[in-house]
Amino acid sequence: MKNLYLEKDSKRGTEKTVLKLMEEMGELAESVLLEDEEKIKEEIVDIIAWTLSIANILKIDVSSAFKEKYDEICPRCSSNPCSCDSI
Repeated sequence: MKNLYLEKDSKRGTEKTVLKLMEEMGELAESVLLEDEEKIKEEIVDIIAWTLSIANILKIDVSSAFKEKYDEICPRCSSNPCSCDSI
């Protein structure tokens, strides 16, 4: 993603890239309501791509950050599997 889009994403900027992510979130919600499995899959991938674009603009190593927060345990209850009361 970085090699493919970083220059373009940087020119667009963080705020506009976040707006694109929010647009994709709305499209996912619509797809879920329509129960369109193919569209749901497409929108989830788009959301991941836009999220990675934001991380790249902000120079965040998502792999390291994810491992730091979710190193095979729930960050709230410290269990695996999660035993939190809430959904």
